[in-house]
Amino acid sequence: MTPAYLQLYQNGELKNRIHKLYSILESCELCPRKCGVNRLKDEKGYCRSGKELSVSSYGPHFGEEDPLVGDSGSGTIFLASCNLLCVYCQNYDISHEGYGKHVSEEKVADFIIDLQTRDCHNINFVTPTHFASQLLKSIDFAIPKGLQLPIVWNCGGYENVEIIKLLEGIVDIYMPDMKYGSAESAGRYSDAPDYFECCRESVKEMHRQVGDLQVENGIATRGLLVRHLVLPNDVANSRTVLEFIAKEISKETYINIMDQYRPMFKASDYKEIARRPTIKEYREVVKIAEELGIIRGETYRHGL
Repeated sequence: MTPAYLQLYQNGELKNRIHKLYSILESCELCPRKCGVNRLKDEKGYCRSGKELSVSSYGPHFGEEDPLVGDSGSGTIFLASCNLLCVYCQNYDISHEGYGKHVSEEKVADFIIDLQTRDCHNINFVTPTHFASQLLKSIDFAIPKGLQLPIVWNCGGYENVEIIKLLEGIVDIYMPDMKYGSAESAGRYSDAPDYFECCRESVKEMHRQVGDLQVENGIATRGLLVRHLVLPNDVANSRTVLEFIAKEISKETYINIMDQYRPMFKASDYKEIARRPTIKEYREVVKIAEELGIIRGETYRHGL
């Protein structure tokens, strides 16, 4: 399948989108926090990111979902900093502490082409929300160099839907987290009580653009893939999340119900999440998904 961004590049629309996104950086509202800082003058808001891209690492990654990884890996580019800053973040050195190096959009385009020449199946931007403007410019630089891979938008789910609309025809595969179905938990652990409201709106728009995940010869080419991390004591309110997916998105949604939570960073300060979920807790979430008819995706059944 030919990526849609090639057509937008040819007709000039890609540059138009880039211009719109850079103008937004003058009073930044790339995410729902809408800090309003002028990032073009290197002012920094909640994500503590200015004008320049900051990349933590890049390379073929084999720990992503099966349809992304295939035989040659997903071509991941890990961006530094984050607009959520969850108290239990497993990559807190990158997200909270901003571990990474400032690089130009042209340099990221070189990373993209390098990943393509290493036979990766896609270009996977990890935590891209706060760098949407710069990443689209990197894509624009990479296309004349031969870029032809699907673009994966691997985000935390706390998105400004108006920005997601500007990504239409550029992103081939959306991979948002749906972390919480509860305003209380989203506020307590991610300082974002409006998380579920914003996430629902954005995921609806993502699905409108790309539909259910399409897989050809075992490799994802286009569509929506949702991640949901099971948290201890059901603080994620998993049923609410799964009911939303089943009723308002699609029962054919490819979902990864993840069991890898462990108490990292500041999680020990919160008694209710200071342990790993039990097998029983994880199984209960999987059972809810199955009862709702969501059976497409990846689960970890612990041999059960």
